[in-house]
Amino acid sequence: MSDKQNEIRDFVAEGFQQGWKHLDASLLSSDKTLETDVVIIGSGAGGGSAAEILAEAGLHVIIVEEGPLQTSKDFHMKEDEAYPKLYQESGSRQTKDRGIKIFQGRMVGGGTGINWTTSFRTPATTLKYWAEEMGLKGFSENEMRPWFEWAEKRYKIQKWTVPPNANNSALEKGCGKLGISWGKISRNVTGCLNLGYCGTGCPVNAKQSTLVTTIPGALKVGATLISKARAEAFVLKKGVITELKCRAMTSRGNAPSGQLITIKARHYVLAAGAIGSPAILLRSGEKSLNPHGLVGTRTFLHPVNISGAIMPFPVKGEYGAPQTSYSDHYVETRLDNKKPGFKLECPPLQPMLMATALDGHGKIHAEIMKQRPNLQVLIALQRDGFHPESTGGQVYLKSDGTPGLDYQVSHYIWEGIRDAFLAMAEIQFAAGAKMVAPLHRDAGIYGSIKEVKQVISELPMEILKARLFSAHLMGGCAMGEDSAKSVVNSNGLHHEVGNLSVFDGSVFPTSIAANPMESIFATTAKFATDLAKGMVN
Repeated sequence: MSDKQNEIRDFVAEGFQQGWKHLDASLLSSDKTLETDVVIIGSGAGGGSAAEILAEAGLHVIIVEEGPLQTSKDFHMKEDEAYPKLYQESGSRQTKDRGIKIFQGRMVGGGTGINWTTSFRTPATTLKYWAEEMGLKGFSENEMRPWFEWAEKRYKIQKWTVPPNANNSALEKGCGKLGISWGKISRNVTGCLNLGYCGTGCPVNAKQSTLVTTIPGALKVGATLISKARAEAFVLKKGVITELKCRAMTSRGNAPSGQLITIKARHYVLAAGAIGSPAILLRSGEKSLNPHGLVGTRTFLHPVNISGAIMPFPVKGEYGAPQTSYSDHYVETRLDNKKPGFKLECPPLQPMLMATALDGHGKIHAEIMKQRPNLQVLIALQRDGFHPESTGGQVYLKSDGTPGLDYQVSHYIWEGIRDAFLAMAEIQFAAGAKMVAPLHRDAGIYGSIKEVKQVISELPMEILKARLFSAHLMGGCAMGEDSAKSVVNSNGLHHEVGNLSVFDGSVFPTSIAANPMESIFATTAKFATDLAKGMVN
């Protein structure tokens, strides 16, 4: 791999060497004031897409990113390097009750730089629900189609034709034997070497993250990138934002330094994600930014539970494309919401990721880790937000002003988690598993479907018992046409503050019921194109 990597140019690093505008805020020795047309807070799926569209329209754009600028030469496929550098809270972010571990990117490129490249359009059923139940305009399947096509072209989202690794193959095999529908996942990659370490940053620039696509696209036409700068709060005067206050971060990027960056702009775009964007609005403390107390409410995850299996053959799930197969059977057969729906996928199985996810300790943990080469894992993404009980979580500010997420898992979703444990076990045994282990504090390892069915039916579905994770954050600044029920309108514009937009997953009124990256790409392209027309004309 290293020889191949050496053959691949780090064109992003070269661009900065040749004059792309970049300010590493951790190097500042004094305060700084800047002026621009548009300032974009965040550089992930929303921020990157918006930056390029607005910059190419002739607007002067500044991109503010809390995380560091790292390029392909800095990605070494090492978990102990990647998590502290590239993830929020060094990969240890979790809900207030510590019951759900949250994986979020914190780098130039945001989550697109460390995700597993899984790309889905927003399901038509979700778009229909938003229109009929939430009153959204312009989000029908036909109206969104050109924006999905834009995203697929710009980020090279395409069908993955390489045979799946053994981890994903087991999902296909098990579903096939049980007569459960499954499909192939599209990926935003080109020239992929099938290394499998997508979650630690792509060392060969195959992953078409915003780091290697739209951020360079914006910089090439004059945009400015500021890294290691935390957007703290907006300053308003007579209901209009007059400036954004940012704090430079230290060189390690884990705390603010003493330097202040003030940015004055014509328009302000929040793209800091479903925890970060509400947090900035809350920190600003202005009534006009949150007149109905909706900011940070109805923040949705896809709560994920996990089932492990010991196969009679090597799986080596850390290698090969991480996610290439899925099943929507338990979404499509439960759209009436009488039972919770969930999407089935496979995660990558890097050693540190697995070691920290597994329950147990000491000899028990060591014994399980010894069998890691034969470990196969399925995950279930719960479809939250479509039932009266599914009200999501609440973003709040901690004593130091940093954000947290209070997320109470509803009884309704707990029943979906129980159903998912059972469905995953059935698929794994059908695929040939010798033993199956639901990832639950009170569960063990079981050698038959009869035994595991009985255990799962009796397991207490409680926080800190069932191990839950999520990498998908949505909501908190929901869009809609009724200003008493939403934060922004159907174009992402704040209902009360005319020079503020939100272009990220926080605008979604429910969870997507699919990995949200492509939905953010497409929604932002729609929003940013409209904004550019309004600002240029």
